[in-house]
Amino acid sequence: MCGIFAYLNYNVNRERRYILQVLFNGLRRLEYRGYDSAGISIDDYFSVSRNPDTPQPSSINSLSSSPLVFRQEGNIESLVKSVYQGLVVELMVVLVLSEVAATELNLEESFTTHAGIAHTRWATHGVPAPRNSHPQTSGSGNDFLVVHNGVITNYEVLKETLVRHGFTFESETDTEVIPKLAKFVFDKANEEGDQTVTFSQVVLEVMRHLEGAYALIFKSRHYPNELIACKRGSPLLLGVKELNDDVCNGSAFHDAKFLSKNGNPKELFLSSDANAIIEHTKKVLVIEDGEVVHLKLFLICISSSSSSSSSSSFQFDPKFAISFYPTPFLKHEGGVSILKFNNDKGRNGDSLSARPASVQRALSILEMEVEQINKGKYKHYMQKEIHEQPESLTTTMRGRLLRGGSCKAKTVLLGGLKDHLKTIRRSRRIVFIGCGTSYNAALAARPILEELSGVPVTMEIASDLLDRQGPIYREDTAVFVSQSGETADTLLALEYTLENGALCVGITNTVGSVIARNTHCGVHINAGCEIGVASTKAYTSQIVVMAMLALAIGGDTISKQERREAIIDGLFDLPNKIREVLKLDQEMKDLAKLLIAEQSLLVFGRGYNYATALEGALKVKEVALMHSEGILAGEMKHGPLALVDENLPIVVIATHDACFSKQQSVIQQLRARKGRLIVMCSKGDAASVCPGGGCRVIEVPQVEDCLQPVVNIVPFQLLAYHLTVLRGYNVDQPRNLAKSVTTQ
Repeated sequence: MCGIFAYLNYNVNRERRYILQVLFNGLRRLEYRGYDSAGISIDDYFSVSRNPDTPQPSSINSLSSSPLVFRQEGNIESLVKSVYQGLVVELMVVLVLSEVAATELNLEESFTTHAGIAHTRWATHGVPAPRNSHPQTSGSGNDFLVVHNGVITNYEVLKETLVRHGFTFESETDTEVIPKLAKFVFDKANEEGDQTVTFSQVVLEVMRHLEGAYALIFKSRHYPNELIACKRGSPLLLGVKELNDDVCNGSAFHDAKFLSKNGNPKELFLSSDANAIIEHTKKVLVIEDGEVVHLKLFLICISSSSSSSSSSSFQFDPKFAISFYPTPFLKHEGGVSILKFNNDKGRNGDSLSARPASVQRALSILEMEVEQINKGKYKHYMQKEIHEQPESLTTTMRGRLLRGGSCKAKTVLLGGLKDHLKTIRRSRRIVFIGCGTSYNAALAARPILEELSGVPVTMEIASDLLDRQGPIYREDTAVFVSQSGETADTLLALEYTLENGALCVGITNTVGSVIARNTHCGVHINAGCEIGVASTKAYTSQIVVMAMLALAIGGDTISKQERREAIIDGLFDLPNKIREVLKLDQEMKDLAKLLIAEQSLLVFGRGYNYATALEGALKVKEVALMHSEGILAGEMKHGPLALVDENLPIVVIATHDACFSKQQSVIQQLRARKGRLIVMCSKGDAASVCPGGGCRVIEVPQVEDCLQPVVNIVPFQLLAYHLTVLRGYNVDQPRNLAKSVTTQ
């Protein structure tokens, strides 16, 4: 996963220093999406800064000078340092693409209109290095520049074809084919000499030949002060900030439902995530798959292309005729129009004479505050998000738990599912599909869903389901669990499941995400913004939502009424129990000091807490970079017991539930082999789980068994956090990881 960001100011003077600050801050907000390299592109001092009353260039070949491109290995601050200090960085200039030069930037230079793009990378194709960082370029002169989030699956075919046409490649990325293809399209059109090709036409033609998932932002010296964004699968938002006529300092904007149709000063933002936009504006447009958003001065035109792509046998032969879509009718009024294109047309050189229809798109208002993306009093985002869990769980349950008077039943209301509950209850089976932490959350909820619904529940790791092409039936209900709603394997599994006709339910933390849009129904977990790469509050909110899902599905069973009401009472009290367990913070820090030099950790759990063992081990593995393994306690004697000695630390989860006596037996067997034990138990059970002492005990509050995983995971989160800080690692940006995996 990568983060892409762009900033365009119109009719408002912005110094280069301010423009750089906006771009860098945007990248900082997106850094959780990738942090092994970064880059930006801005205009140099020759760039055209046009006024709407100034005549437009008469020819498309009226160029600004080449945009400046800075790319740097390492995190965002490495890039910032390179740009501001004028150090030797990979600055591509007009003369030679591979030239590495130093530059003295005039930070006080002012631009009435300027378009800048930025990117933070999580390496998938090619090692972290300046040549593999974005923006990727079309070649000498930076005719076309692209920042990209996603994967182009047919890039090798396109690359081979472009090489045959004389293009040379500098990087190992899949992205580099995109700007080079754009240059090929542009040059080919101008060789014809019978038409003036527009920026959107070039991009639409490029899109026809791309396969895979992507979000792209294009910048070109042929089209100064213009940007084009398009997407298929990967997320992308447009933020709009309209400034008052007499206020050009960015402090005010109109709250109109649509982008105002005037020449007032405006600032436009493109971003992979709302986190990078919220500090500027709450007015956004969620860009849909297949749409092309053209930012031109203060004019925005949205074109929509079909999602179908070209065959992998596509050839650039000398007779190849590039077909273009009709240019949308553009007025200098700042309106938003969506134009529907049929991308299948024009494949064989057909021309389109009919102008595509356009419709208005309303801007949405982000329901989040800047404070949600700041650390506040905490040193790290992970620490903040761990301690936010009482509030995040309260928000997850707000308006969904109904507890009336003595004569009224306690119930759950999930508005996103109410029209589909009967279908789910009649399902042949319920299939949970997810990856990583989301899979673990579903695993924690499986027992209660089976108990209350009486429907068989199976678990599928999304990638494994796809690899096996496992059977999915029309009578199935498939529940897709993803915090971001954009996890690549989960999205592909969703496509596969939809093709097989199953009812698809989405559980995600991201409103407007691909999973939220493409499933038949679903529930948002409403955990709030989570920036730390290791998921904490989203995990506990996912479990609570799936527990409420079980209550809703089993709500028509009289025999389970008492059990359901006990769980609902437990849900109401759960935030208080989390506040209580958070008081173990210092105790877990002390434990982390004892484990700081260890190389491995085993965690045994069973029943509801097998998922806790998996997730707890994953947290330690993710951020503390310690080998840790979650093991089903019932499998202990089938191999893992051979690892036990007096040195290896072992955590056994033995809170009071139906598996308590079995876990007591596990503890005794481990003690008999001189295991170094750390036991998590319910308050008051220390003597029974560890008679005679000899092992460290962590006591946690007792709750309903199906909710116990929510309480039990918190000490593991605290342990992982403190272990990471004590070891000197970056807790918010663990090595080689990113917040959401948008590649297979």
